[in-house]
Amino acid sequence: MSAQLSGSSPQTGAQAVIADAHDPARRPDVLLRVRRDEGHEVSAWWMIGAFVAVSAAVIALLSFVPGGA
Repeated sequence: MSAQLSGSSPQTGAQAVIADAHDPARRPDVLLRVRRDEGHEVSAWWMIGAFVAVSAAVIALLSFVPGGA
């Protein structure tokens, strides 16, 4: 217990991995994170399209639920 009373707290596993990584976005265990060039942004139309697609999928799936009006 006296070891925990020291000034610095121990690092968690995630903090140790990030401290050892050169570029966290390019670690092999990161699947969907991509480091893009400076100033490059995803088009807003991708987000709008994703919203429409998910909304359509939810409405289509809800149409199979019995007891609706």
